[in-house]
Amino acid sequence: MSSVKLFSGTNTKYLAQKIAEAYGTKLGLLSTQRFSDGELSPSFDESVRGYDVYLIQSTFPPSDNLLELLLMIDAAKRASVAQVTVVMPYFGYGRQDRKDKPRVSISAKLIANLLSAAGADRIVTCDLHAGQIQGFFDLPVDHLYASNIFVPYIQSLNLNNIIFAAPDVGAVGRARGYAKYFTGEIVVCDKYREKPNEIASMQVIGNVKGADVFLVDDIVDTGGTICRAAQALKDKGAKTVRAACTHPLLSGNAIDIIESSVLVEMVVSDSIPSKNKSSKIKVLSVANLFAKAIRNIHDQESVSSLFL
Repeated sequence: MSSVKLFSGTNTKYLAQKIAEAYGTKLGLLSTQRFSDGELSPSFDESVRGYDVYLIQSTFPPSDNLLELLLMIDAAKRASVAQVTVVMPYFGYGRQDRKDKPRVSISAKLIANLLSAAGADRIVTCDLHAGQIQGFFDLPVDHLYASNIFVPYIQSLNLNNIIFAAPDVGAVGRARGYAKYFTGEIVVCDKYREKPNEIASMQVIGNVKGADVFLVDDIVDTGGTICRAAQALKDKGAKTVRAACTHPLLSGNAIDIIESSVLVEMVVSDSIPSKNKSSKIKVLSVANLFAKAIRNIHDQESVSSLFL
């Protein structure tokens, strides 16, 4: 069996170092030269011939992170590695997974094509925006779930009357998964948008009076949806409202919106570098989860054993 080497892209080293430590190794030597016009040129600074190489890079904005990852894959293949596994804690451009109106791209499929064309042999990611994105690949995809880190934290709160809420219809499956684990109930916040990142109205479907509510979603971007949902739940009589969101994009003035919201706290993962300047945001690490997945993949053991 080939030996393992882990490498990180430029902007994911904060997490890659923790994954390597949890795995019991050090990150491999890789440098990325940036030309004066902005072009990137990654280079492996040690031999990788015959190794199983794991390239760790979340593809959050800017798009340089995606391009650097593609170039890293290409460099690895040209350096005669045995296998390239791409570890993407956050799969960027995954929000457009179908044509919901005429003349738009399906960005998630395009990213899948780019990763495959660059030479990836396997993908490891966490909480895809839509599970069907796995079907865009003609190679193995290991889809991990942040519930592995969120569930123990929720249990530690010892909430007596917990209800899980979906901030929109697309998050119902996630909320149901948590509710099933805790043998609880779910409610749905039905939102209507007139344009992206702007909610026209929101209705709560279900009874939350006197309950400790946990909103569950994969991405928090501007914070508008999750905070609007929290307010709607509070208006319907919820005792407390918290949120668990895997990927904290936190663009624009999202942190200010969250800080001034009725949320007691928002729990997020470190799949994206923390912009945390809010006392309400708690960051939990997915490093151990990914380290275990890498070990199981390399040892030809089940990855599904890591699912809650």
